[in-house]
Amino acid sequence: MTMQDELILALESPLTEDLELLFQRHTQDMHAETPPESIHMMPRETLVHPDIDFFVLRDGGRPVGMGAIKRIEDGHGEVKSMHVLTEERGRGLARLLVDRMIDSAQARGYARLSLETGTQEMFLPARKLYERAGFVECGPFADYRLDPYSVFMTLDLTKAD
Repeated sequence: MTMQDELILALESPLTEDLELLFQRHTQDMHAETPPESIHMMPRETLVHPDIDFFVLRDGGRPVGMGAIKRIEDGHGEVKSMHVLTEERGRGLARLLVDRMIDSAQARGYARLSLETGTQEMFLPARKLYERAGFVECGPFADYRLDPYSVFMTLDLTKAD
């Protein structure tokens, strides 16, 4: 069995009990260097919504990553709650998660996928990951406003490979 055979990405409820560690770590990271008014993380309970697809990446049944796509409007989705456990990083899991989420957005008929991430050094690997996946910087979208702690990025899915 290869590493890929043990990895499963599926839509799940964000309220699944064994996801507690992922949400704890995600919350800690978001609050580590960002002022509260600049944190745009959705609370776990609000990720349960018909306009949100919540994905869990499992390795041998153990949750190691998560991410969500929130429908903003027809044809436009937003990446939310993207997180891979620190001890699992460096294995290509974040790229796998992003790629599969892009595939899912395309399958749902989205023409654009956007996101907000931080400007701080700790978010540099995430920004580089999104750039490698084809995202480019853009202005604020949806209800976002300019914020010195935010970088906005978007991907035109009509041109994505």
